[in-house]
Amino acid sequence: MAEVLMFHHALGPTDGLRAFADELRAAGHTVHTPDLFEGRTFGTIDEGVGYAKEIGWEEVMARAARAAEPLPNELVYAGFSLGVVPAQYLAQTRPGAAGALFFYSALPPSEFGEWPASLPVQIHGADADPIFIDEGDVDAAREIVAAADDGDLFLYPGDQHYFADSSLPSYDADAARLLTDRVLAFLDRVG
Repeated sequence: MAEVLMFHHALGPTDGLRAFADELRAAGHTVHTPDLFEGRTFGTIDEGVGYAKEIGWEEVMARAARAAEPLPNELVYAGFSLGVVPAQYLAQTRPGAAGALFFYSALPPSEFGEWPASLPVQIHGADADPIFIDEGDVDAAREIVAAADDGDLFLYPGDQHYFADSSLPSYDADAARLLTDRVLAFLDRVG
């Protein structure tokens, strides 16, 4: 079984993200869900990103690093949108990563060095999501997958950014089920 360190999106630790973590736990995986916003949640992406900018990206990253510190190195790092930033940073720079799961976002691997070829990765996004498609995340995702010996990019029909968060109006049950099935298969393989 895999051990996962999962970082939330810009809205904070929503009920939908907690439900997703619980589904992974029910399958036998250990999932850690640190709150990078220290109890704050937001109604819009802009508000959440604004808060991250207010406390500073250095602080967001420091909180993520502190969450990883007591955990074993052999983690699967998972991030949802804004949470991909610390997840990708730790996956690329902390020795021993077992895998990476990125939802709705990806950064060019050069942000943190080179993508380790032996690090398995799955990246999930909607094929018409203006953030994922138009802001370059899909291009970064393709670059990561091309650098990985074991990498997959999954695109789902739709234009919603947070399509797998069951607590939000953007939720797409069919896409979320397929995403969860793929994530569980990935965790079984790398865990």
